Amino acid sequence: MKTLLGRKLGMTQIYLPSGQAVPVTIVEAGPCEILQVKTSEKEGYSAAQIGYFPISPKHLNKPERGHQQKYAKNLYRYVREFKVEENTQSPGSILTVEIFQEGDSLDITGQSKGKGFAGVMKRHHFRGGDATHGSMFHREPGSIGSSAYPSRVLKNKKLPGHMGDKRITVKNLKLIAVKPEANLLFIKGAIPGSNGSFVVVNKNTIS
Repeated sequence: MKTLLGRKLGMTQIYLPSGQAVPVTIVEAGPCEILQVKTSEKEGYSAAQIGYFPISPKHLNKPERGHQQKYAKNLYRYVREFKVEENTQSPGSILTVEIFQEGDSLDITGQSKGKGFAGVMKRHHFRGGDATHGSMFHREPGSIGSSAYPSRVLKNKKLPGHMGDKRITVKNLKLIAVKPEANLLFIKGAIPGSNGSFVVVNKNTIS
């Protein structure tokens, strides 16, 4: 299983042995405890649930608390389920950043920053109207459909609305460095979310 849960800590830059400065995002990943392991015989599919970020029992409702106490000693704020091969994981085992190596290609999933209500120029990169004398069209979306037919706005029309705050996955980011003693990953480039936000780190096996 090559997946960990973690938190985005922020961005910085590190220097390679060649002297090149590389922008990196620091992610605190794990340690994650394997909770329930599902099998194709009992549940109909093979998967494993992992927990991250220990918390007090008062922060969980009774169903969540009871489910986690059934499989683990600690209680976790974040619990996610991932498909795994049959009979490869056991409840109670701990996953750390040591499952990754420098040079690995990673996929990072997180919740993007919310931008609030945005117009079409910011949200969809419309060019806008002319900023010239006599022009009365500057930042509006323009025509959004015909009057006679189809007499409606078609689905997926690009219009103003809530921007950001979506589940985003950035793929094929290179892992520059690993610090097992501090549970830190140094990942080249930017990842979704604000500092302190929850992320899922998954090794890309396709590339």
